[in-house]
Amino acid sequence: MKLLEHLLLIVHILGFSALIGGLLVQVGPGAKKVLPAMRDGVGTAFIAGLALVGVLEAGDEEVNHAKIGVKFTIGLILLILVMANVRKDKIPTGLWAGLLVLSIANVSVAVLW
Repeated sequence: MKLLEHLLLIVHILGFSALIGGLLVQVGPGAKKVLPAMRDGVGTAFIAGLALVGVLEAGDEEVNHAKIGVKFTIGLILLILVMANVRKDKIPTGLWAGLLVLSIANVSVAVLW
């Protein structure tokens, strides 16, 4: 069970890395858009996070439900925003910045809480 937990955690981290990487490569002037890495990353991170919570709940470990609720909410908002804009040629800079802030906030909750 511990191996599955670690594998899911690695996949979760890689998903967020793809999302944040896709956002960071667009820093600077120019049109912003939802890249395939962002789409795949947010989906992977969300599904892996849900599976990770399931594995933790099935085991003997204590789960912080408030933390999971906050991360779930932020992750769901990210997923909706990315998927709603995936077919657009460009997105507003404010939306791009919001996606970046939400992504960093989600990672911060995971690390600091």
